[in-house]
Amino acid sequence: MRPERVQRLVRSAAQQHRTAVGHALAHDPAHHLVVVGGSPSPLVKAPAAILVGSARAGEHIALSGGDSPGPAFELAAGLERDWTRATLWWGDERCVPPDDERSNYLLAQRTLLDRVETGKVHRIRGELGGEQAAAEYHEQLEGVRLGLSFQGIGPDGHTASLFPNVAALEERERRAVAVPHEDVERVTMTVPVLSAAAKMLYLVLGESKAEAVRKVFAEDPSPDAPASLLRSADGETIALLDRAAAAELDNIS
Repeated sequence: MRPERVQRLVRSAAQQHRTAVGHALAHDPAHHLVVVGGSPSPLVKAPAAILVGSARAGEHIALSGGDSPGPAFELAAGLERDWTRATLWWGDERCVPPDDERSNYLLAQRTLLDRVETGKVHRIRGELGGEQAAAEYHEQLEGVRLGLSFQGIGPDGHTASLFPNVAALEERERRAVAVPHEDVERVTMTVPVLSAAAKMLYLVLGESKAEAVRKVFAEDPSPDAPASLLRSADGETIALLDRAAAAELDNIS
């Protein structure tokens, strides 16, 4: 999808849902921040449309897990049934089988994959264990440039499975790595792969994310808030926030 088309989608969402367009990403004028007042439900229309545009364009798309993307996936599936031109990836995954309730793949399967006709689907085979699954994904990602990376942000400022101050934030050679975590081991795409995406799209909802949003978008980049380190290097970064998530930003009209 062309950058001007993405901008029109974002600004259209702002106009249709009475959003305020701020400038928390003003260090780079190509980056846009959209804040939606009231219920977060209208906010999923913009990422759904961007996902569909990338699918129709036959791009490589990295999907995410968490609470926010499911409704956007469902809406995207309703907008376009033919995803055969797209190649689907996951920004990260827990080291669990694909039918485990904690699986990011399972979320996408229920809300998107089972509702559309898909092309190539590259899930992270977390059931192999972190090191083996990461090595496999590293090989599969050779030569791949993401057209769209669809991401969330956790209350601690993490994105994908890049948690505060983990060694994976410094990885520049591997395309995917295993990441220890207190609940279950993860596999994540690394900073070079994610930041090479032509479009980086953040969807962040809820007051529990407000402090993280301030650190990520209004303060200096820091490994204490890993998402602050991830922007599209030579493309576009879009952050879609509801009012609750944007509560600690001071330049929202």
